[in-house]
Order: sequence, then structure tokens, then C-alpha cells
Amino acid sequence: MAEIILADLVHPGCSRYTQCLEERVNKLLNSLGNGTRQPVYIFIQQHVGWSEELTKTFVMEKCSGLNGHVYVLTDDSCVAVLYAFKQAADELNVRHVHVMTSHARREEMQACEKQLFTEVYAFTYNSVLECDSCAFTQVNNTCLQLTQLTEQISGFLQRLPALRGEITVLKSSLISDCFAHGFTTRTGGISYISTLSSLNLFSSPRRRDSRAVVAENLRRLGLHAGFQPHQFHLSKANHGSDVWVMNKPEPESYDGIVTNQPGVVIAAPGADCMPLLFADPVGKVIGVAHAGWKGTLMGVAMATVNAMVREFGSELANVVAVIGPSVGPCCFSLEQNSAKKFQAIHSDCVRDTESPMPYVDIRLATRVLLEKGGLLPEHIQDNTVTNRPNLTLCTSCHSDFFFSHVRDGLNFGTQIGFLWIKEPQEFKQ
Repeated sequence: MAEIILADLVHPGCSRYTQCLEERVNKLLNSLGNGTRQPVYIFIQQHVGWSEELTKTFVMEKCSGLNGHVYVLTDDSCVAVLYAFKQAADELNVRHVHVMTSHARREEMQACEKQLFTEVYAFTYNSVLECDSCAFTQVNNTCLQLTQLTEQISGFLQRLPALRGEITVLKSSLISDCFAHGFTTRTGGISYISTLSSLNLFSSPRRRDSRAVVAENLRRLGLHAGFQPHQFHLSKANHGSDVWVMNKPEPESYDGIVTNQPGVVIAAPGADCMPLLFADPVGKVIGVAHAGWKGTLMGVAMATVNAMVREFGSELANVVAVIGPSVGPCCFSLEQNSAKKFQAIHSDCVRDTESPMPYVDIRLATRVLLEKGGLLPEHIQDNTVTNRPNLTLCTSCHSDFFFSHVRDGLNFGTQIGFLWIKEPQEFKQ
């Protein structure tokens, strides 16, 4: 569906609510003329003396000529109503939202849009729902202050129940207790769109999960794992091999991060791409990397390890590496020209070599490159390791546990691998 209409009739603190509501509904009907083919969602905040049923009945009767495409959303919280509207828009796969509102409400509606929606949606605004005889249209003293809006949205999202069960984090016994780490799964968050549900940890302009929802998911992960959101740094996933050394200025793009600062949480995203964790328990240095097939060929894994060695004095013999959940050779294929580059790394990295789209093992390629770079084979954990629990599960195969771009398409969710050096007092505990 191309377009949906949101008619904003919120009128807080109005002393003549009945008259104002009727006047603004009439303006809505006049603006729509003989009706519309687009669904019309009417946004009304509950008012003292008006039950939800009474409000809906009144508006639906007034709008009975709009061919049944009218839905009334009402609650005592404006944020709750907007969130319900977003759920309706997502269910209809809407991209264009036309907002009909008043001049006094327009700024707040636009601020809500920025926090609850992404650039997937195109919003247009029309301030046609004024109530000429009401002071609300003149000086907006009763509207929610925009500085409080973020707190209201955050508070509402914090009260939402977790979906698909509790948060589950996978951990490797290869990483020493002087570090805290984990690989997230998809459970325990609030993202409701099927391919993003539920602990999606990345907001993109090309996907439907908003920054506010992802921030709440991160907050819940932090409570579970033991960190605060302000400590958290996620690599930018540019599919390259650049590495940010955290005591230096942050570059515009990078897929790896290294640091020796205790208490700083660094993380790499993955949704088929590999989240890689690196730890040096002797030098107390850590690194993470996001490695897709392009980054693998560009050498992002060893670039991250080399940054640990160069910048903080790590020795290769002390560095351990864990390859997180990622797409396996059972589900990932590339065109012949790209597959041949993996075959050059090791012949076992490519299956069905004569096929137009051979299957490729990016995990094995990473192990081979790390071993060639100087890491000890026993210091690398992947799906070939049999004496430890397997963390390098195929994200495409395990739909109940992981997000997958290969499986779910463009509107996919993201899990992460995260790592930090414990503070001395934290380690003693």
C-alpha cells in the first residue's frame, strides 16, 4: 500500500472539548472531500468524561461516509497511540504517511516521527485541523515540551513486554574471565516486525525499526549483560578493513575496533556476516570486527589483530579469536568470480565449484587467514572446534535464534558480538 492518512485530533487541556472535537472532525471531512481510497487513522487522546468507547462511537458516526476506511486510535498516552499507528502502518507495508494536524501540534508530531520512524517512511504534513475559537491553536502552552518527548517515548518503550522469550547470550569458554563478552540471539527485545523480532540491535534508514526501539533493546541487553548504553560502541559495518583504535580520532568508516581501556564495551554487528571477538588476556587488549565476505577478502580479521599488536603491544601467541554466529556454507553462495577468490585462500572454502553460484565458507576462510597471520590454531574458536560448545551456528538455518539477511531479505534484524575489559573491582567480584 502506498499511502496512509493520520488525522491528529489531539487536543490536550481543552475546556470545550466536545465542540472542538466536532469542529475539527468536520474540517477533516471537508479536507477529504468525497472520501479517500487511503485508510484514515484518527488519532485522539482520551479526555476526562469521555470513555474510549464513547470517543470512537462519536467519531465513527461522524465519519460514516468515508466508505469504512476509518480507524480511531485513542489512549491516555499520545506515544501509545502513535506506536499503535506505526504498528498498523507496518502491517500494511506503508511507505508514505500524510499527517493532517494543527499548527500547534505539528512540531511535536514531527519530533515523534524522527524518533519512532525511519527514512523508510516519507511523511508530509498539512496543518488543516485548526480549531479557530480555541486558545490551543494560539499559544501552545499545554503541549508536551519537546525536551520531555524523548523521556516519554523511552518510558513507554520500557514498559512494553519482551517478545519471543527472555534475552539469551552465547559465551565462549576460550575468552578469559578478565573480560566480559557475548553473542546475542534474537529473543528478549521489543521489535515486533517479524524479520526484526525481537532483539534487533541496529537501526538503518533502509529498515523499519526506529532508533528509539533499538535503543530500548540495547538498554535491556545492557541490564542483562552488565553494561550501560553510554559505554557501548558499535562498529560501523562498512564492509571494509579499516580499524578504529579508540585512543585516536574516530574515522568516518571502520569495521574493526581495538582498545585497552577497561569498561569500554566494543561490539560488531552480524546478520550472516561474522561478528569476530579478539582478546589478549596477557596484555589486556581487545578487538572486535564485522566481517562479511567482502571484509574477509580485504583482511579485516588480521587488520584488527595487527592493530592490537601495533598499538598496544599484544603478542600474536596470546591473542584468542572467536567467530560468532554467521551464515554457513550450507546457505551462502557467491558468483564464480568472487568464489574463486575464496578458493585461492583454501580449496575447502568453496563447494560445487562448477556451479554458477558456488557455496562459500567465509568462516573457514577467516580461520585460514588468522592462522596464516600468526594466531595459534587452538586459539581460534569456530564450528570446526569439537571440545567447546559450538557458537558459530548458521544464522540462516536457525530462524528461531538468529537474524539473517540471506533468509529474511532487506528488512532484516541484527545481532551483535560484544566484548569489554572488566574493571579491576569487577574482576575481583
